[in-house]
Amino acid sequence: MVSLERIEEARAAAQGIVQHTPLFPARMLSEIASVPIWLKVESFQRTGSFKIRGAYECLRRLPPEVRARGVVTGSAGNHAQGLALAAQIFGVPATIIMPVFGSIAKMQAAKAYGAQVILQGEGFAEAVEAAQQFARESGATYVPAYDHDDIICGQGTCGLEILEDLPEVEQIVVPVGGGGLFAGIAAAVKAKKPTVSLIGVQSEGADTAVRSWREGKLVEPATVRYTLADGIAVKSPSQRTFEYIRRYADEMVTVDDRSIARAMLWLLERKKIVAEGAGAAGVAAVQSGRVRLRGTTAIVVSGGNIDAKTLSDLIEREMLLAHRYFHFFTAVPDRPGGLAALLKLVAQVQGNIMSVNHNRIHPSIPHGWTGVELLVEVRDAEHIAQIERLLRENQYEVRVLE
Repeated sequence: MVSLERIEEARAAAQGIVQHTPLFPARMLSEIASVPIWLKVESFQRTGSFKIRGAYECLRRLPPEVRARGVVTGSAGNHAQGLALAAQIFGVPATIIMPVFGSIAKMQAAKAYGAQVILQGEGFAEAVEAAQQFARESGATYVPAYDHDDIICGQGTCGLEILEDLPEVEQIVVPVGGGGLFAGIAAAVKAKKPTVSLIGVQSEGADTAVRSWREGKLVEPATVRYTLADGIAVKSPSQRTFEYIRRYADEMVTVDDRSIARAMLWLLERKKIVAEGAGAAGVAAVQSGRVRLRGTTAIVVSGGNIDAKTLSDLIEREMLLAHRYFHFFTAVPDRPGGLAALLKLVAQVQGNIMSVNHNRIHPSIPHGWTGVELLVEVRDAEHIAQIERLLRENQYEVRVLE
């Protein structure tokens, strides 16, 4: 186990490099849970996630002659950016190997920090294997995303900040992928305030840490399924990080993508915080009732690096599921004023039309009529029902679209 002294040393060394990220109160969540809840917003960190903490500490501890040979890693994206920035700060070459189908935004950000980015493999495990091979062939130092004491020490500085800003904290909820962030926070927090409960959260699509914790040993990893939380889509924690989970986790839970998406939208709308899927996992666990809250709670929002297109698609889908959009298909007479009459009815009940799509050749539409697909912004489910009633009363057939 890394010592509190090492974590405190890492924090002191990173002053001016690693930002002390804010803790924001989450009043609506607090009211629902009947306990004070705070958000530790690591998406406000440099590079958009906590990863710079560990990457900087790891490079700082490398001998200068080793750093000069360069560094390499395999990453889904956030560690890539953290290492790329740390390498830029120390003036050393960095090579990042990322999955072919990874986040475009994360790829571009790593390049912007000066790293060479190579796309290889379909997932995190394949990228790691390729990076280790690159290290063997090139002489560059392989810097793991989580399986290293220096990485754990760097991530532990996040725990020190939580204790400093919220000394009354009784529970901390932490997203878990490879387990480096959980391990670091656990090492720092349990050393300074052993009574604090630590709760780890994984995606249902990558739950080896949860299953291992329940069995008390590192179990065979399952195949990682697709998950919105790509930042924690890791096959398994390492033996090193699992030891922290086994020893210090008071609870380990999973959340599904539907809950994660809802949490992302809530953070965006209510708190003005952009969170990626992994970053919102802790909030999702609280919102969905997967964790038992017993006192003042801090939830770590671990990152906010998400492609604009992915975020846009998620917002559209969640607006439909939350009855904030009404998407439907109908038909109007194919003559001047036909569409205008329909739109006038929607406007009459304050529906805000987002898009209109004509389809004159739809097989279900008779000759002389035009199919119309509308996306309408609405207030809630009752507003949708009001629009539907009005349209049907005026002889419009309404087919709701998903």
